Amino acid sequence: MSSLFHKDKPRYFRSVKPVYNESLPKVYIETYGCQMNSSDSEVVASIMQANGYSITENLNEADIILINTCSIRDNAEVRIWGRLENLHIEKKKRPSLLVGVIGCMAERLKEKLIERDNFVDLVVGPDAYRELPQLVRAAEGGQKGINVLLSREETYAEISPIRLDKNGVSAFVSIMRGCNNMCSYCVVPYTRGAERSRDPHTIVREVEELFANGYREVTLLGQNVNSYGWENKEESVNFAELLEMVARVNPSLRVRYSTSNPKDISDEVLYTMAMYENICNSIHLPVQSGSTRMLELMNRGYSREYYMSRIESIRNILPDCSITTDIIAGFCSETEEDHQQTLSLMEWLKCDYAFMYKYSERPNTKAARHYKDDVPETVKSQRLAEIISLQGKISLASKKKDIGKSFEVLVEGVSKRSTEFLYGRTSQNNVVVFPKENLKIGDYVYVEITGCTSSTLIANVVAE
Repeated sequence: MSSLFHKDKPRYFRSVKPVYNESLPKVYIETYGCQMNSSDSEVVASIMQANGYSITENLNEADIILINTCSIRDNAEVRIWGRLENLHIEKKKRPSLLVGVIGCMAERLKEKLIERDNFVDLVVGPDAYRELPQLVRAAEGGQKGINVLLSREETYAEISPIRLDKNGVSAFVSIMRGCNNMCSYCVVPYTRGAERSRDPHTIVREVEELFANGYREVTLLGQNVNSYGWENKEESVNFAELLEMVARVNPSLRVRYSTSNPKDISDEVLYTMAMYENICNSIHLPVQSGSTRMLELMNRGYSREYYMSRIESIRNILPDCSITTDIIAGFCSETEEDHQQTLSLMEWLKCDYAFMYKYSERPNTKAARHYKDDVPETVKSQRLAEIISLQGKISLASKKKDIGKSFEVLVEGVSKRSTEFLYGRTSQNNVVVFPKENLKIGDYVYVEITGCTSSTLIANVVAE
């Protein structure tokens, strides 16, 4: 099985869906964590399939099980350790089974994973996926397959990911890797390395391939997409320019992106969004805290007032744009006054949705090295409960404002509650449930909102 990914001869090849072959060794990939991990799993599937392996959805028939891991919070790692314990039992039943940990947890906990005898066979960091076939062969020969070296160049630019999604409508496209922001609570720079941007022409080519294969929505991914910047001797491309390049692939292709750092999102990006109807009116802009003191300790690079000024720019340039955010409760030394400032910012912001968490100290981060995790767990839980309660009310009020309005929706799948209903999302990224009628997945449809919950809009299909 010779590698298609020799470093001196990068090759971009077309292969959107996994090709199952009963006679080939089978790889099962299980993904935890963020959208970046989902995108990485698709790169891994592509590399393995190109090197003579078949991708399976059946764990019981797998010859190799790869667990793509997340280290962003402690409970994510606890879940993965539990999963590995279960797989260790499976390995005892099937001695030839290989189990690998890949991704962020492999990078962060390589020694702990290796020292557990016969626990895992492969430990591979997020910049070493090209070496997986070679490492698997080493593991088959009884050695540990280990490579957790971080890279300053690796972007997997020319690799066309194998799509592991179920609907064949929406896809993630990675545009950059790593992060330079060094937020004091965050482990990402240590597990994914320094920031580097992918060649924009390979991004556009991947998007064109997706559209040709029936996909109607892409989400451009990066730890901080607004700091995207690529150049060679002939040209340079920033994020606003890349966004335009992707939007121009086809007007019937919806374009989203995630995630933005408030300190970097520019008016140029907002005006580009306003120019193209197929760039969705939705921005995820994590605030983390409403307290400037907390934001300084978090090393976020902006103040409460600066964040509010960015929101005002979004609302002036993109009046119909929805905004979602992230909020951390109970960061180091957070006082009740800091917490109240977060609640007051939420009241002012009135975002459509928020991802809300208790602070979880991550080893080796600046916060772990220099700050005391001194907010009692009970206080963290109480503050998080207040944040969740407030956001629930805000989300419901936001959804109620859409009742009576009409939206164009991209049909993504069948409702979990009834096969007689479909679901899709508006440009603002709000989930809508509506009668199936004669529609099919991948269609665009106009709907009128008739009701809602705090998380979902309910609608009827209407004429355009």
